[in-house]
Amino acid sequence: MESSQGARITWLGHATVLIQTAKGTNILIDPFIADNPRYPKDFKLPSKIHFVLLTHGHGDHISDVVPVAEKHDSTVVAIYELADYVSKQGVEKTIGMNLGGTVQLEEVAASMVEAKHSSGAQDKHGTHYVGVAAGYVLTIPDSQVLYHAGDTAVFGDMKLIGEFYHPEVALLPIGGHFTMGPKEAAWASRFLGAKTILPLHFGTFPPLKGTPGELATLVDAGVRVVQWSPGETFQV
Repeated sequence: MESSQGARITWLGHATVLIQTAKGTNILIDPFIADNPRYPKDFKLPSKIHFVLLTHGHGDHISDVVPVAEKHDSTVVAIYELADYVSKQGVEKTIGMNLGGTVQLEEVAASMVEAKHSSGAQDKHGTHYVGVAAGYVLTIPDSQVLYHAGDTAVFGDMKLIGEFYHPEVALLPIGGHFTMGPKEAAWASRFLGAKTILPLHFGTFPPLKGTPGELATLVDAGVRVVQWSPGETFQV
């Protein structure tokens, strides 16, 4: 979609994105693949996924973390309790962190920030406490600062995320019902100060009715809403 020497962001449907840096570090966020109706079926992940980042414990965000980590020799990064949970499911390499912390993932600084959402993980044994929902700010050399909000409502401290981290590209859920919709996402863009919005978490299931077109009518002048489809790549 664009040409640049910065990071490449490929949307894989729902909230799943692949971020590839100019130096070759591959980061997959919220792997939802096998049961994701919007995953581009002809898309092949790189042979090496260096890091998998999880925003929270719901199945439509972590269901493929074990097979991805095993196949692609990945280190999984998540809030401490969720990292512990997936390690017990078979993930060998994890980094547990918490809100306000930053970890260095090769050349990428990943800062875990607040999100407003539930986060229980469900399996055959029931629902488990796996920490709270989170988002990530990714600071990558020679690239714009990225913010993946995870699943969230709009909240006032997005202003603090904007003032402290200065994200330039924001990946925001817009579907509504389980997360904020276009109206709330427009307010989130104002709080954050990001000039490029990459919409996520819409159209996967019938209740997720928000659209990028609707969001584009609500954001302030000078803010770009990227109208993309699963499998497309945006470069920053």
